[in-house]
Amino acid sequence: MISRLFIGLASSLLVLPVGATTFELADEETRVIGHNLVVYSRHEDTLLDIGRKFDLGYTEMTAANPNLDPWLPGDNKPVLIPNKFILPDAPQKGIVINIPEMRLFYFPPKQANQLQQVITHPIGIGREGRDTPLGKLSIIQKRENPSWTPPESVRREHAAAGDILPAVVPPGPDNPLGTRAIRLSNPSYLIHGTAKPYGVGLRVSSGCIRLYPEDIEHLYSLVSLNTQVNILHQPYKAAVSNGKLFLEAHAPIPEMYKEVSGNMTPMIQAILNAQDSMLSEQDWPFAEEIVMTTHGVVKQINQQEEKIVDNVWFVHGGLQLNTGAKMRKALQDLNMQDKFWPLRNKAINEVVVGPFENLEAAREAADKISAAAGIPVWPAHLSEEMF
Repeated sequence: MISRLFIGLASSLLVLPVGATTFELADEETRVIGHNLVVYSRHEDTLLDIGRKFDLGYTEMTAANPNLDPWLPGDNKPVLIPNKFILPDAPQKGIVINIPEMRLFYFPPKQANQLQQVITHPIGIGREGRDTPLGKLSIIQKRENPSWTPPESVRREHAAAGDILPAVVPPGPDNPLGTRAIRLSNPSYLIHGTAKPYGVGLRVSSGCIRLYPEDIEHLYSLVSLNTQVNILHQPYKAAVSNGKLFLEAHAPIPEMYKEVSGNMTPMIQAILNAQDSMLSEQDWPFAEEIVMTTHGVVKQINQQEEKIVDNVWFVHGGLQLNTGAKMRKALQDLNMQDKFWPLRNKAINEVVVGPFENLEAAREAADKISAAAGIPVWPAHLSEEMF
């Protein structure tokens, strides 16, 4: 029965033109998507390596794992994957970008008799002094394998640092725009790829919005000219899901934030937008802690730690495009279809394998699947809500 379910699900998912970071929204009120989990690092991993495989940026990974060395987390270290998101408080149309979160959300046109989908990717944004602009824009141009004409101000800046830029940088591996560029109606700004993926999740650009190479190619294939692009500054978010209040806080961008750091007013407004009542007195310290720490991890009110089920082991290969298909084929080749684990609150095409009794069994399975699929695979624990 499980084998038939696996094969049927695999064949149906393979025809969907979606990436693994695509979620279905149950209704127009849905604002909490995804789920957090914990994976166990391999000795060769960095947090950036793991983050990219789960389509997360640098700041998302380091803020969620403040006690781990980003470059040498170590072997078999638990790494929190903050793959649960509260959607920005904005119309679910076109592209919505939340600058403090350093994340893009794309709401493709809803198809008849189908649920609304949302696709989300991490981004790099403008550094201090070259902020990514806020406001409602639109897509006016799309270019594959673009050349880059550095603005004169950028050329002077690089020249002052001893780096002489050419007047035009041709397409190729050293082009900072990567393989795709999407020009916005404020024509000085682009959504584009990058030749330096480690900058995704950081404030490093001259104001443009950077995506991982695989993400920009996916997004580029989906969006059309005149698509709305709504760029917001929402460091504090709140939403109700299944009768429970969830909060999320990111460090505000100082140049865009007029309030004193740690001010509760924006979070209060977010909570009131999410529900009709204010927090109880006993819930206030929890909300204040979230605002002060800005770890970016979605938390249920008064639930200090994510409820991870740590006595059952699974295997996860990440959320990059085509990972799910590779995992499913590997399970078929290894005759492990009975280990396909149906998930709740998952991304479309997300695949989890298990359960296993202990870390050793999960690690052995991960190594086999990794070799068969040609991708990194990690032992994992799932959050309680996934069961």
